[in-house]
Amino acid sequence: MDLDAVRTFVAAADAGQFQEAAADLSITQQAVSKRIAGLEKELGVRLFTRTARGAQLTIDGQAFLPHARNLLEAAERAAASVRPGRRALRVDVIGRRLAPAGLLRDFHRAHPETELDVVTLFDADAAISAVRTGTIDASFRALTRQLPDHVEAARVLDEPIQLLTGPTHELAAARAVTPAELAGHRIWMPGIVTGTEWAAYYDGLAAAFGLTIDATGPNFGIEPLLDMIADSSTLATFVGEQTRLLWPADYGLRRIAVHAPTPVYPHSLIWRSDNPHPALGALNDYLHAKQPDHDAKTWTPEWAR
Repeated sequence: MDLDAVRTFVAAADAGQFQEAAADLSITQQAVSKRIAGLEKELGVRLFTRTARGAQLTIDGQAFLPHARNLLEAAERAAASVRPGRRALRVDVIGRRLAPAGLLRDFHRAHPETELDVVTLFDADAAISAVRTGTIDASFRALTRQLPDHVEAARVLDEPIQLLTGPTHELAAARAVTPAELAGHRIWMPGIVTGTEWAAYYDGLAAAFGLTIDATGPNFGIEPLLDMIADSSTLATFVGEQTRLLWPADYGLRRIAVHAPTPVYPHSLIWRSDNPHPALGALNDYLHAKQPDHDAKTWTPEWAR
């Protein structure tokens, strides 16, 4: 099986758009379409349905996705087993639309000579294990527990949380809201997974301010969530201030600041203390210069303080 085609399929599935997948892979959109068409021909099924909002996985595509990820991981392990030395700094950014990916992009602009492998692992347990074993060099995570021996961390970004509503929501006209004003409103976040660090964060936020954060329902991804928020007068959701979101102009979505206090998501960089990779020190120095002030007007869970 053509691993470049498999890698392109996974990138398109994660991005939800062939154009964004092309940008992530540094190839043309035509090349993305050609690779996926070849993979579909080899498998004898359609993997994507093209829609006005992008590329949506078919049922066959959904079934193939976890196996495609396993193929790529197996190929990487095979290559790593004989690779004499990895030059690229491998960093986990959680998700390519999230704030840590922006931090890493800014670092690369400041240090364009640094080779980077950017990966996205599922949760803190997987990331810490990968750091400890040397599979990756560093990871951006919110830390809810003690780290194992030889693994270190530094808080590198306190990202304000914003409220996202549709144009008919009761709070849509507000320039800012307080956490107390959100009590009684349904905040829908189907992407919360029990046991993850982001679940711990939002559980703490809900408990601290008496909020109703609803994680029920299947998580179909960010685009269907935006569809629901845009059409609803009662649903809202939380997003990070630096999360990259795109939506059709007629959705009229509102990103509303939350103040007094401002809930911030505590991103830390974790790495192994005895990792000799020369670019790791440069990344740490760059992020150290941008470390956040832990302002008394912000809120984080007790475990992050």
